[in-house]
Amino acid sequence: MDSQTSQSSQPSLPSPSPHTFQVDLRGLVDLLSHHLYSSPKVYLRELLQNAVDAITARRAADPDAPALVRLFAEPGALRVEDSGVGLTEADVHDLLATIGRSSKRAEGLQEARSDFLGQFGIGLLACFVVAERIRVVSRSARTPDAAPVEWTAADDGSYTVRTLPDDARPEPGTTVHLVARAGAAEWLAEDRVLALARDFGSLLPYDVRVGEEAVTDLPAPWDRPYPSPAARRVALGRHCYDLFGFTPLDAIELDVPLAGVRGVAYVLPSAVSPAQRAGHRVHLKGMLLTERAEQLLPDWAFFVRCVLDTDSLRPTASREALYEDETLAAVREALGERIRSWLTGLAAGDPERLAAFLAVHHLGVKSLARHDREMLRTMLPWLPFETTDGRLSLEEFARRHPVVHFTRTVEEYRQVAPIASAQGVGVINGGYTYDSELVEALPSVRPGTVVAELDADTVTAHLDAVDPAVELALAGFLAAARAKLDPLGCDVVLRAFHPLSVPALHLDDRAARHEQARAQAEEEADDLWAGILGSLRGEAPRARLVLNHLSPLIRRIGSLGEPELIGTAVESLYGQALLMAQRPLRPADSALLNRAFIGLLEWATNGEGDR
Repeated sequence: MDSQTSQSSQPSLPSPSPHTFQVDLRGLVDLLSHHLYSSPKVYLRELLQNAVDAITARRAADPDAPALVRLFAEPGALRVEDSGVGLTEADVHDLLATIGRSSKRAEGLQEARSDFLGQFGIGLLACFVVAERIRVVSRSARTPDAAPVEWTAADDGSYTVRTLPDDARPEPGTTVHLVARAGAAEWLAEDRVLALARDFGSLLPYDVRVGEEAVTDLPAPWDRPYPSPAARRVALGRHCYDLFGFTPLDAIELDVPLAGVRGVAYVLPSAVSPAQRAGHRVHLKGMLLTERAEQLLPDWAFFVRCVLDTDSLRPTASREALYEDETLAAVREALGERIRSWLTGLAAGDPERLAAFLAVHHLGVKSLARHDREMLRTMLPWLPFETTDGRLSLEEFARRHPVVHFTRTVEEYRQVAPIASAQGVGVINGGYTYDSELVEALPSVRPGTVVAELDADTVTAHLDAVDPAVELALAGFLAAARAKLDPLGCDVVLRAFHPLSVPALHLDDRAARHEQARAQAEEEADDLWAGILGSLRGEAPRARLVLNHLSPLIRRIGSLGEPELIGTAVESLYGQALLMAQRPLRPADSALLNRAFIGLLEWATNGEGDR
């Protein structure tokens, strides 16, 4: 008998009977309150959401049906009434008693699903976060002859269902009664309920009240008519202050009809870090979804805070954040384009407001422009830079100079700015945050622009050479000066330049500074490290002290006959040039300054005694 025959002759085992998961409601409530929801306050959002969805369902069949939601707070209890579609006894068993099933899946409601706020069927379960008992009394509008039904549930997972006399609920709709759990009564207090209802439901499309106090405040501030643009700005500024606690520099309309988005972006009045994640308020079909939507705008739009209403974005399971999908990506791009258009509009028609904006947020805009060529192109005429021609935009500076020279550090700029300006060489200070990167990116948005980093050779080349006969006559002086500064890794050259008030100019670059640092480390190291550092010696250009032959002081020093006095004078010129450049002093430089100062004092006092 083969194996197949043997297997087929064996008696078949009975199929195991299916079992149903047993749900620990207390554990589930704990999970909701500590992990899914950020705060117990969401219970009220769930109640409002259920009421609004029930009204939406009823109006889908009867557009003239009443649309009322009423909340009544009592000591340790809350009652919520709505004029919605209501439930039959079968609906109660099918919808309320089955955890995880959404009432929007019920037959007859599916076609209106896109109009509902809820998507995940958690519903009344969230109310157990603050309530120990929930009682629901409902009468169906779709089955008018059905008797009212009562569903009562406790937080231990037990519930009862019974029908009631007709007079228990004469009109269609639903009433929800909550009894507070121990320690949660404050969440059902009238003032707390009113504050939460207004926070969550101020933009809901139906008449919602807590007692006699209105909750809804329509139309939304950005949709209201105003007598003038100035009045609109004032009203939106007040709205921003009430929501976010600041008065905005400006308000940007956010209107993306294809995505069903309407709202406003408020421009922050103070600078913030581009890395700071902004929190935005997002309403979904009028119901507040979250106050901390971080992924709503592109990262570069860190200088605004948004409040908007949408009917297209998907919420996460907790309904406290946005689901990252293609729709959200498209909305993010569209809102970013709207903010970019606002900036472009300011640049084109309101330079004063743009200047006020850049005075606060220029650093952030520069950060954005590094990676966004379109933003760089837009802001090119407006972003301010420190230059030898004053504070100018890159666009204006590039029009003035055929070659855009820049330095990478503030110290380098301070070294060369006075001299370069006098020689007609334009230089941009690229030492501030992001500036050198933007200057280097200039040719990508302004084709044909030549950008070059300014180094010691370039500066020296722009200075006038001295007549060879004059330089030959000063050969002894120059030799003595070079011998004095050679141990410091510095050459001496003679040039003629303006202004005359600058007798000497210290020039170096990063390669020269690196070589100086290496040489200093070699001197201080032991034999092993000195050998290693010596092997790293490069052919980098040395720093140089450029003496100004047009300066009367240099001419007088050049005529000195005493080598010792020449050496002291050259050391003094070197130290003064370092201080003028605001260059950090090495120990050897400090010692030189001290030595030169003492030497000049000795010379002055000795000279006075001889006279």
